[in-house]
Amino acid sequence: MRHYFYGIPVSVMKEFFATCPKGLENLLAVELTTLGAEQVRETVAGVHFKGELAIGYKACLWSRFASRIVLVLSEFQMNDDLDLYLGAHTIPWEEHFPGTATIAVDFTGTNPAIRNTQYGALKIKDAIVDRFTKRGHVRPDVDKKSPDIRIMAHLGKGKANITLDLSGPALHQRFYRQGTGEAPLKENLACAMIARSGWAGEPMMDPMCGSGTLLIEAAFIAADMAPALRRERFGFDRWLQHDGDLWQSLMMEAQVRAKRGMQRCEVKLFGCDADPRVLMKARDNAKAAGVAHLITFKQADVTALENPLPMPAVEGEAREVGMLISNPPYGERLGEFPALLEVHQALGDALRRSFQGWKVTILSASPELLSCLRLRADKQYRLFNGALECQLRNYQIALDSVASQKEVAQDFANRLRKNLKTLEKWASKEGIDCYRLYDADLPEYNAAIDRYRDYLVVQEYAAPKDIPAQKTRQRLLDMVQAAIKVTGMDGEKVILKVRERQEGKQQYQKLSEEQHRMEVQEYGARLWVNLYDYLDTGLFLDHRQTRRMLGQMARGKRFLNLFAYTGSATVHAGLGGASETTTVDMSHTYLNWAQDNMRLNSLVGRQHKFVQADCLKWLSEAEDQYDLIFIDPPTFSNSKRMDESFDVQRDHLLLMQHLKRLLAADGTLVFSNNKRHFKMDLAGLEAAGLKAQNITGKTRPKDFERNQHIHNCWIITHADVPAEA
Repeated sequence: MRHYFYGIPVSVMKEFFATCPKGLENLLAVELTTLGAEQVRETVAGVHFKGELAIGYKACLWSRFASRIVLVLSEFQMNDDLDLYLGAHTIPWEEHFPGTATIAVDFTGTNPAIRNTQYGALKIKDAIVDRFTKRGHVRPDVDKKSPDIRIMAHLGKGKANITLDLSGPALHQRFYRQGTGEAPLKENLACAMIARSGWAGEPMMDPMCGSGTLLIEAAFIAADMAPALRRERFGFDRWLQHDGDLWQSLMMEAQVRAKRGMQRCEVKLFGCDADPRVLMKARDNAKAAGVAHLITFKQADVTALENPLPMPAVEGEAREVGMLISNPPYGERLGEFPALLEVHQALGDALRRSFQGWKVTILSASPELLSCLRLRADKQYRLFNGALECQLRNYQIALDSVASQKEVAQDFANRLRKNLKTLEKWASKEGIDCYRLYDADLPEYNAAIDRYRDYLVVQEYAAPKDIPAQKTRQRLLDMVQAAIKVTGMDGEKVILKVRERQEGKQQYQKLSEEQHRMEVQEYGARLWVNLYDYLDTGLFLDHRQTRRMLGQMARGKRFLNLFAYTGSATVHAGLGGASETTTVDMSHTYLNWAQDNMRLNSLVGRQHKFVQADCLKWLSEAEDQYDLIFIDPPTFSNSKRMDESFDVQRDHLLLMQHLKRLLAADGTLVFSNNKRHFKMDLAGLEAAGLKAQNITGKTRPKDFERNQHIHNCWIITHADVPAEA
């Protein structure tokens, strides 16, 4: 709708607001100013501006950074729900849309009176409907999913702001995506990356292009194509003040510019991805966007990344350089880091090896992963990918750059290499395929590394409080990088966990739901382990010798495994020829696991019993006799499912007194715990008619020789029976 004065069109300034992701405000403000907006003012996640209707239309059509463009209808002081209702009721809604139109109201913000955003939206909807019905109009219906008109309201600082959405679907949606990868980059954030990189049309490459968003948006920029040119629907389509003629003229202008731009566009764009399925989606997206001819896609892993620009035809001539822009995966879970470390290290090496003279821009939510590039940033910006704060760093690859020859965490790598050489041969000879490779051998690299076949489990210990968290984190990541390189393991098969140094075993701490089980071998026993879901894997490696010993002692004996965990000791006893076994644990999960372990070794039948119970309570009530008992209680426990707390130092004598009742006259009790500086109450045992022999040294495996305090182990018998060694 145009406004005239005596037949002459007059300029009517309107107030608009453009929303955008945090970090893009300045880019959006400059863009809107370029389009002709006036009184441009930045705020958090948006920009205020004024102009004629044409400016609002241009913003909808041409903005590469905005999420929405809204027309400000009213702003008023608001204290309670009545203020909100009356403020909304005074807006002449009938001038903006007919009663036959469908509406939706989006409301954000709260105050003491409006404590629920749905309630705020409801009050505005009621005001609109009441205004229509009181004036004899048909009342508009609500359609939350696909309304003709969307009203947006915000409450903050004692004011309510009511606007009309001109965009329709969010403007970052360009409607060329036929499919996306796991974490697609929003189109306006991709444009921000390109803008902050300083790209000026030179050859551009994305080595991990995913669904191709960065390259497609770059093609739009190079071809002078309006990002919303292919949209079929806008929020103003059923707005009564929509000026169809003005809009059509702006659209025609944009179409002409796009056609001319595409004809003269000679930009060179290259995209790579290791996943052929994702790459197919990228090709489909580029085709749908009409820019497929401008982008060369190639399946390639970042570890084998090559410069896409040709070598000079004449020797001595400088090679053409370009811009590499990428948003590599950065993972939100700690367990995803090892593979990502490998990716970033490989990318950094490839850049120094083959991309001399290129400019590089990388977006990541992880400063630690960016540090793995081993590049010094020239500039750094803060951007937000949704709620996730990210860093955008610009680099310049030197013309004389070479791939780094320096080994990451060299001292650690040398120690690990030495351990690996010794332990690999030993493990093969022993017939085991899971063992400890490293256990905080060097104080600055404070972690344990266990090998399970072709997997590595890295468990970080808590660092001293005086060491900065950033430094600790970086050392951990350096350590993981070095471990991958030294062992030759696939980064996807390196599992990273963080644990505090505990005196007791944290058996039941759940980490994830991967449901990833694998079979390992130990002295002929087949055992299930889970490397992902729990802090511990289901197999305490330091008890390997103890389990072997139990198997050797078990023939023809009645065997009890108390605090059994996943029943690995029961498996060894069963394979050793135990006449019957009883496995007791409080956890249903781990008892099922124990049963699975037994079935894996064909140890089935009524002679193998499994009891889910509070072990201490069960022990006080049990009456059966056992020839061989293994008990490895927690150092401390106050589980809700236990009647009382348990402390192994305080309560071990009481425990032994109960066990004495169950131990056959010539039976043997193997008692273990992992409390540092545990002291056996020998006098108390003697008084109870028991005697103990410390066999800790004999049960400590070769891969735990450095850790003198990993566990304590004792053989306990009735006082009148000779102790077994």
